[in-house]
Amino acid sequence: GEGAGEEPGAFSMAAGEYISMRSQRELFERQMAEERAELERFPAEEAEELALIYAARGVPLDQARAMTATLVLDPEKALDTLAREELGLNPDELGSPWGAALSSFLAFAGGALLPILPFLFGGSRSTLTIALVISAAGLFGIGAALSLFSGKNALLSGVRLLFVGALAGGTTYLIGLLLGVSMS
Repeated sequence: GEGAGEEPGAFSMAAGEYISMRSQRELFERQMAEERAELERFPAEEAEELALIYAARGVPLDQARAMTATLVLDPEKALDTLAREELGLNPDELGSPWGAALSSFLAFAGGALLPILPFLFGGSRSTLTIALVISAAGLFGIGAALSLFSGKNALLSGVRLLFVGALAGGTTYLIGLLLGVSMS
């Protein structure tokens, strides 16, 4: 069928997302282990680093030093603060590699299903046009929905994703024409 080639793509996307998230988590864990070791060996120096970070943000240096000297007495709280302030990492925002892989698989498979829906109900002269309209509406809708997270204009976000998707689809179509592949 027309959609048979999409499952390997969905699995590939999921595997890539898993590897990406797993690598990100491993890097975070390594950085945290280094910070933990530094905190154990040099608590006063780590407290001073944090105090200087807070001072750069406008906290009076004496106050920042008093605050961080107390903070390093609780190693887990100090480590969490160092991750956020020194490394710029938020331990609470680390995603699950398996969750990311599943989300990617479902998104890719769902997106791949949209354009083939009309073909599942039989072919006619208008099937390709219907598939194109469904794909365009899906791209625009996803782009507009993403604006909820980016804070950008929904219309512009929808049009941008529609344009990028149309460009990708058009390029794929032209390559298919050059290679002699047909939609009919």
